[in-house]
Amino acid sequence: MSRTGSSAVDHAAPHAGRSRAPAPGAATGRQAFATAGTDEKRERIMAVAARLFFEHGYASTTIALIARELGVTKPFVYYYFRDKLELFEAISWRPTVECLTAMDFDPADPRPAHLKLAEGLEKLIRATVAHHPAATLPYREPQVYGAGYRKAARRLADGFYAKTASLLEQARRDGQADFDDAKVTALAVAGIPGFLHAWYRPAGRFGPDEIVAQLTRIAVRAVGLRPGLRPDNRRR
Repeated sequence: MSRTGSSAVDHAAPHAGRSRAPAPGAATGRQAFATAGTDEKRERIMAVAARLFFEHGYASTTIALIARELGVTKPFVYYYFRDKLELFEAISWRPTVECLTAMDFDPADPRPAHLKLAEGLEKLIRATVAHHPAATLPYREPQVYGAGYRKAARRLADGFYAKTASLLEQARRDGQADFDDAKVTALAVAGIPGFLHAWYRPAGRFGPDEIVAQLTRIAVRAVGLRPGLRPDNRRR
């Protein structure tokens, strides 16, 4: 996964109880500075750990298990991550940022609200699918995260829902959407990709692109956008 949302990471709230602690997604292991090689190793640790957390759960996934799966020693993992919680939060943070900034648009973007809304829904769903299984972890084990992580994620979520509701209201005023309550609708459509962890498998019946297309159609209909609207006309 790429370092999506780095600016959001840089300004997110720190872990509770740490003095001048890094934001969620940052590592505090013994690594002195990052290089292309160390970044690659860190990404490999995160990819393997994400799969193990998904398959076995947080409690049953130990640093020893992660190291064994990687074919390395535990100190190798601790060089990049201070502890298991930091690793879990680092894995989760990147998809969290990408998903919860899906409704961020340039203020100068002249497109009408319904087109932005359709694009934002597609971006949300595509990010969830692309970051499987890491994106499923906040839905599966929300109790694991530290107070600082939860605060930072809540700030992103509040912004996401506010922007989604605003686009919904504008689309309705423009005669392009039909729904009852904007906040309830925003919460409902944002929850559509939230159930992917229960049934989606990348090697399943439908490939990632087909899943994104199907769920986007469902989300577009859920907010009452006119039939046939697709986020294909988005500005490049």
